[in-house]
Amino acid sequence: MLIDSHVNLHGDQFAEDLDAVIDRAREAGVVRMITICCRLSDFPAVSAIAEAHDDIYCTIGAHPHHAKDRPDIAAGELVEIARHPKVVGIGETGLDFHYGYSPREDQFASLKAHIEAARTTDLPLILHTREADDAMAGLLEEEMGKGAFRPLLHCYTGGAVLAQRAARLGAYFAASGIVTFKKAEDVRAVFREHVPDDRVIVETDCPYLAPVPHRGKRCEPAFLPDVARGLAAVKGWSEAECAERTTSAFFNLFDRVPRP
Repeated sequence: MLIDSHVNLHGDQFAEDLDAVIDRAREAGVVRMITICCRLSDFPAVSAIAEAHDDIYCTIGAHPHHAKDRPDIAAGELVEIARHPKVVGIGETGLDFHYGYSPREDQFASLKAHIEAARTTDLPLILHTREADDAMAGLLEEEMGKGAFRPLLHCYTGGAVLAQRAARLGAYFAASGIVTFKKAEDVRAVFREHVPDDRVIVETDCPYLAPVPHRGKRCEPAFLPDVARGLAAVKGWSEAECAERTTSAFFNLFDRVPRP
């Protein structure tokens, strides 16, 4: 039994065969999926997928790339939308200083609103971080001092220092297909040495980041066993132990998702 904690099912890449994609995931042993909202205007499409399937849940949030689209976003607005019965997380939000699609001040403002919403709702906060390790660690520490919330560093590719600082705050970490990439030994080392065994989950981040042996293809949730196999090798676990550990960690974090 595996849980895909981060899928992007509402976009054009799955428009023609979404039902088949979902069926293949189930056949591969994926028993729950969380489809992610990356901009507020996408929420109707995202939530419709969750509403149509008993085993799919969703989130509400705005990716840092889109922070500029709604610089006025407020925690109260996110909290209100999060009342939807299939919403189980806040985000994806975060900081991305690599592309700079949104000004940094807009990214910080948006992230702080998401943190407040996560604190208010007690829903997990799904975080994207790219080339912003120090800023993310500092903000998480500052905000945690104002009141507890539950961070998840999704598709973790950050360094050891952010992993250590976030782990001290109780953060969870998600491994994606990147742990299987030939040139990603630095990512594997962080998962091996710095990510707590009881706070690691798996995701595909589909349609992106297809794991080995599917590199170059559209990623889909049916590839999750390959991600888990890669994480198991990193952690020195059997595949069965990896499935058991990551599933247990998932339900500990996403405690509003019912177990099968």
